[in-house]
Amino acid sequence: MRYLTEYKTPKFVLIHSVRYAVLLRIIQVVIFTYSTLYLLIYRKGYQIHDTTVISSVTLKAKGIGQVGMPPNKTIIMDVADYVIPPSENDAIFIMSNFIQTNQKQSICPESIRLKQAICINDDMCSNQPFIPAMNGRWTGRCLFTPEKNIVNQTGAAIKSSTGLCEYAGWCPPEDGDSSSMFVQGIPQFTIFIKTFIEFPLFGIKTKNMVDNLKPCIFDSVYNKDCPIFTIDYMLKEAEDDITERDLMLRYGGVINIKLHWNCNLDRNVKLCKPEYTFTRLDVPFREKPFSVGFNFRYTSTWKQNEEHFRTLTKAYGLRFIITVSGNAGKFNFITLTLNIGSLIGIFGIATFVSDVIVLYISKKAGVYRNYVFEKVHLKPKFDEVKDHVELQVEKNEDQLLNDASNMNT
Repeated sequence: MRYLTEYKTPKFVLIHSVRYAVLLRIIQVVIFTYSTLYLLIYRKGYQIHDTTVISSVTLKAKGIGQVGMPPNKTIIMDVADYVIPPSENDAIFIMSNFIQTNQKQSICPESIRLKQAICINDDMCSNQPFIPAMNGRWTGRCLFTPEKNIVNQTGAAIKSSTGLCEYAGWCPPEDGDSSSMFVQGIPQFTIFIKTFIEFPLFGIKTKNMVDNLKPCIFDSVYNKDCPIFTIDYMLKEAEDDITERDLMLRYGGVINIKLHWNCNLDRNVKLCKPEYTFTRLDVPFREKPFSVGFNFRYTSTWKQNEEHFRTLTKAYGLRFIITVSGNAGKFNFITLTLNIGSLIGIFGIATFVSDVIVLYISKKAGVYRNYVFEKVHLKPKFDEVKDHVELQVEKNEDQLLNDASNMNT
């Protein structure tokens, strides 16, 4: 039995029933429209997708740099000089600054920058444990540097009070305080990014170069298909601070070049082109990290008159690392059918959402609940059923007694 309060007139019920129906339809339309636009249009729910990309990347640098050396000399450097090593997998290093030291196999004093090498006797050089910064094998001798006797203005040499431990190895040691040689013209150098990819699910192969590629420089507006970038452009994309960019050229840095392929294979595959993004991977200098920039050492060694010589180079520069990702989609009837079924299931959520809004959030939620849910008095119902059962039992007993009396007679 439905119990209505005094304001639940048929007119009220009719008006609010219409409002409920309208609200339900609006919510259904909104959910269906949003789901359709997002799932089928934006997410391309009618396509099967492949995010596995097999790629091959080749990087080629071009540019002529110059290095000023004392006294008033200039060294011209080409690709073979500043690209080290000549070839890497998905990466390239451009040397922008370096320190060179000419050495030979001999014995000599340790670097004065190594505090443990400062000595006053030989025992201090023979009882030292292994030190990672050693430049060679210590011989156990303490070498004192001659100094002029300035007191009496004589040319006689006297021994200083402290010396440096002697080592056997490549001499002299590298001097980090010596003037570095900066390669000028680095920002105008170019890097050609040649990429070939394959989406194995579809067996589709493509590249980031147009068929009629001509000498060009990438421009985000006028020349987006050109795969040749200037180092200046990549630096500005990866780092906004001009001071940081200058420090990266002087002390090195690491930049990630990301190529993302978003291909719609329902169209011509030649229309599929990558998006280039550049991000800095090393820690900015302004944060004062433990290790700054990017550098390494390499040597060129030769032998002359039974003596071994080498040129030790500490190279600073920019290391570019390539990462390739992609997402290719192509029409698939089964995928479309499954997503349409999902939309139909989502459509049923509208009824649940409408009930929550009307029955619990709206201002007249109590009125709706009283109209929708029927209140039942269980006790009267139970008593009525109980009386009916007892009456039926009495009737059955009377019938049994009558049947028994008839049989006796």
